[in-house]
Amino acid sequence: MATVSPILEEKHHDHRRCADDALRHAEAISRREGLRLTEQRRRVLGALLESHVPASAYEVIDRLADEHGHRPAPVTVYRALDFLVEHRFAHRIESRNAYVACDRGKDCAGEATLFMLCDKCGAAGEASSAEIHRLIAEVTEKVGFASSTPVVEIRGLCARCR
Repeated sequence: MATVSPILEEKHHDHRRCADDALRHAEAISRREGLRLTEQRRRVLGALLESHVPASAYEVIDRLADEHGHRPAPVTVYRALDFLVEHRFAHRIESRNAYVACDRGKDCAGEATLFMLCDKCGAAGEASSAEIHRLIAEVTEKVGFASSTPVVEIRGLCARCR
């Protein structure tokens, strides 16, 4: 059974509620697993949660700039992004060299992740499926390839843009 991000299905999306839920979910997982979701990491995750459109590290830096133009150092943001990706609070969209907050946090671990990337609005929806994971494992095993990160990116148009 596939688990699909609602962002690509919903015509009217309550983004504030979605972002608040994702941040609370990340905080709960961090507490439960003893992870250090520092203020800087929380701010970077918050910047990613501003939109379902993947953001580059420098776009995250721009979002974090204060009213006086003070911006966090790139190395600080990259370290926070590495932490968020490592713990599945965010994903790196390879084809866009960008990052997007994970809809489900650790809940998507262990399955292949499928990203549907809208060519018109730029939104990225996430889905996972044990069936897709099994298929990828079967194909890679057949040719002796050891897959470390089963991620598939599909481009097209989301429901709102069609």
